[in-house]
Amino acid sequence: MSIGSYAELKTAIANFLARDDLTAQIPMFIELAEGRMSRELETREQEKRSTATLTSGDEYIALPTDLREVREVKLNTDPVQVLTYYSPSSLDTSYASSGGGRPEGFSIVGKEMKIRPIPDDAYTAEIIYIGSLESISDTATPTLFLRSPDLYLYGALAEAYAYLLDEARASQYDAKFTRGMEEVKVDEQRAHYGTGSLQIQSIYSRQNAVAET
Repeated sequence: MSIGSYAELKTAIANFLARDDLTAQIPMFIELAEGRMSRELETREQEKRSTATLTSGDEYIALPTDLREVREVKLNTDPVQVLTYYSPSSLDTSYASSGGGRPEGFSIVGKEMKIRPIPDDAYTAEIIYIGSLESISDTATPTLFLRSPDLYLYGALAEAYAYLLDEARASQYDAKFTRGMEEVKVDEQRAHYGTGSLQIQSIYSRQNAVAET
């Protein structure tokens, strides 16, 4: 059978499990698989833009609630001002004055973004970031699901068999799920950087390099 909707995904999971007593748990299995995908993937679907109007005299703005990684922060001025990232302490050292001005740098402090110099006007800031994946539902069909329904199936089955304490099958489907995510990463890398000989370091290579340090 084809898997092109949330209802069809739940039916496929039930069919693979060959059980009729887990209907209430199947949405949870899907949600757990989505959580792992959201943490491990950086798909085009997760690249988002958010704008915020800075308040003169206020150096903090709220971050998007689903933010995982900031790609770029800029002021939509003429010309555009791209802000430089600093650690919190480096930002305070580099811009020690409490005087206002046109922002040049930013840092992340908890759920907020700290900007220096302290804005002296109501600038419009644009944040390009990696956010969470959209959750599949009866009314929402994520692009990733349309491209890779097997990823959702195998991820949910891995969670289902872990729930059933069937380690062998959980491991089997987890391997399929992991392999599927690696294939998605390759696909996303090609979409971002092409297949030519001159390549920009991919987002996944950068992640691995950070993890190894």
